[in-house]
Amino acid sequence: MIIKRCDFVTSAAQYGQYPESDLPEVAFVGRSNVGKSSLINSMLNRKSLVKVSSKPGKTRLINFFVVNEELMLVDLPGYGYAAVSRGEKEKWGRMIEDYLTTREILKSVVLLVDIRHKPTGDDKLMYDFIKFYRGKVIVVATKWDKITKNAYRKNMDIIKNTLNLDEKDLLLPYSSETHQGREELWDIITNSFY
Repeated sequence: MIIKRCDFVTSAAQYGQYPESDLPEVAFVGRSNVGKSSLINSMLNRKSLVKVSSKPGKTRLINFFVVNEELMLVDLPGYGYAAVSRGEKEKWGRMIEDYLTTREILKSVVLLVDIRHKPTGDDKLMYDFIKFYRGKVIVVATKWDKITKNAYRKNMDIIKNTLNLDEKDLLLPYSSETHQGREELWDIITNSFY
């Protein structure tokens, strides 16, 4: 996809704050240290539209970005690792759940997992949640450039088996450093609108 324009629209903590729009939305969700902000910047061919931090847990609201006036990318708060209070984690969980279950123009959910590690219990819970409400999950294995070619197939199989992916689901490796997987992910996302 050729990115002609992308802009930050708004941040929201609850339903009444979501932007009024009829553009199809694609949401990105994953653990706090999975590289979600880097992946979105890579997809948009921007260095810092989405804030990237060395400290996990910086995304604390739902952030909306409009792309080419055609679609909205939605950056959801990370889960799992962030060193925040239990109450804050529960608030983020409710925020994610409310968005995923109430947003009618949501077309796809992209679940990010780290290709270097077996998916966590939190990843499995999120996969099951998305699967229940959406029927299909796009799983992106980030940090593809950080593993060897020999480890690639084994690690992808571990992700597939741990999450118990079925034939409707898609599993794609991605590198925000080299942009490997970028065009494939855009194809998957745009095809999900039809």
